[in-house]
Amino acid sequence: MHLYRDLRGTLQPFWVTLRNMFRKPVTVQYPEQRQQVAERYRARLILTRDPDGEERCVACHLCSAACPVDCISMQATVAEDGRRYAAWFRINFSRCIFCGLCTEACPTLAIQVTGDFELAGRDPLKLVYEKEDLLVDHCGQEPDYNFYRQAGIAVAAPRGGNPTESAPEDPKSLLP
Repeated sequence: MHLYRDLRGTLQPFWVTLRNMFRKPVTVQYPEQRQQVAERYRARLILTRDPDGEERCVACHLCSAACPVDCISMQATVAEDGRRYAAWFRINFSRCIFCGLCTEACPTLAIQVTGDFELAGRDPLKLVYEKEDLLVDHCGQEPDYNFYRQAGIAVAAPRGGNPTESAPEDPKSLLP
């Protein structure tokens, strides 16, 4: 009984090899022919624009906080109209593991993934992409979403200063 099991365990891998050895190989001539990737394939990251043509990124740092390898960095600044944006945005693709956590963390849908998988290079410094390299002229996967139409820019008055708001409570008034 053990002899049959041992022979089967020894010959079965050879049978798999022999069965596949005579099949015609599937070869894609890469530069001329491109293989179709799955629709949900996660590769190169891009920064998208809203329908008005403005940058969607508000530099909230949620994407860099969600990144497990800490390859995203940015600096926030505020425009004259009160709108936040990233003064500079940088992704180090030599460290990126293309997990997609940054896209899930982004509240404005600014950072999105594409199917562009051609990021290979010998110089690691050329794999550090700046904001100008990442920013595209389209809205990405959500063409109708505009964060500032949904959330507004900022509250102009201090807390409790708007006519529809009540003044903030004094926490010491709640003491016995």
